[in-house]
Amino acid sequence: MRAWLRPPVADLVALAALAGALPALWIAPTLFFASWLAAWWFWIGVLLGGLATTWIHALTGGRWGQALRLATLPLARGLPWLLLLFLPLAAGMARVFPWAGRDPMWTHEIDDPAFQLAWFAPWAFWCRMAVYALVWWATSRPATLARKGRVAAALILYLVVGTLASVDFVMSLVPGWHSTATGFVNLAGGALGGSALAIAIVARLAPGRFPTPAPRPAHKVDPPVWRDLGNLLLMWVMLWAYVAFVEFLIIWAEDLPREIAWFVPRLDTGWAGVGIGLAALQFGLPQLTLLWRANKDDPRRLARQATCLCLGQLANCAWLVVPSVDAHGWLAWWLVPLLAIAMGLPLVARVVRGFDPAPIVVREEAVHA
Repeated sequence: MRAWLRPPVADLVALAALAGALPALWIAPTLFFASWLAAWWFWIGVLLGGLATTWIHALTGGRWGQALRLATLPLARGLPWLLLLFLPLAAGMARVFPWAGRDPMWTHEIDDPAFQLAWFAPWAFWCRMAVYALVWWATSRPATLARKGRVAAALILYLVVGTLASVDFVMSLVPGWHSTATGFVNLAGGALGGSALAIAIVARLAPGRFPTPAPRPAHKVDPPVWRDLGNLLLMWVMLWAYVAFVEFLIIWAEDLPREIAWFVPRLDTGWAGVGIGLAALQFGLPQLTLLWRANKDDPRRLARQATCLCLGQLANCAWLVVPSVDAHGWLAWWLVPLLAIAMGLPLVARVVRGFDPAPIVVREEAVHA
């Protein structure tokens, strides 16, 4: 295990990352809080997305879920910590969200602002945040997996609450902009990042726990579990890319000022390069590499691909949040990674410390006709 992933060292690295980001609180406070929101949204999406994949396995079955839950369930125990990390954002709400005071005329582009004024009233927002936190905490408990009915209810709540949270934390950053696909885009990205992080942990720390059969075994054997996990990553990559592209295509085809307001700061600034990079490295390259069995059957190669996809989801969260607040602030290029390290490295380190790399002994079973 790498030294920087041991809890004492990881905590020091996280504190150093936070110390490196704190000067921006005085230099560019608006950009600091926007980067804080992007990093927090990344970790919330990763933890809940990994859990959602585990819930899907609980309803469908398969060996791949046994490997995935070795990381997703321990990661979910850090959810209360991440929920508490949202509270510092309260000091910068007025700087990040237009409805919280950054733009006193934030409703001037809305035809009938009565509903938005009521929905984004401060007391209503914090009440919803309390409901989100309660639902996320309740569904993340291991008891959810005890019965399939609870799992199905958790998935429904994940979709509903995740969509509403996407509206509150991402879509509301641009006044008057609406997209029915925003929730699905954010949820698909979180599921991709959460699955990638869990697969990276399991494949790096316990490659021998689920042994890969010989290339040409004497007897017919089941495909390696790593191939199933690689196919899982490919599925999430394709789903995320599809819904994100469809959202862009519809808005581009309509070409309405109110609709394109969200894409203008992302296409007319340096963030356009991030969008191109996401299309190439978060979709194009994985689409090719994950089609090859050799890249999926080898846990080391799979771990590298999963790590890249997890980092790509961090860039995706920055692309979703930061340009809506300040599209020209260069400090976000190092603020978002530093804050992401400060928030999540201690959590990942504790998961790694408690990980059991011992291989699973598979006993021979009688062959049934």
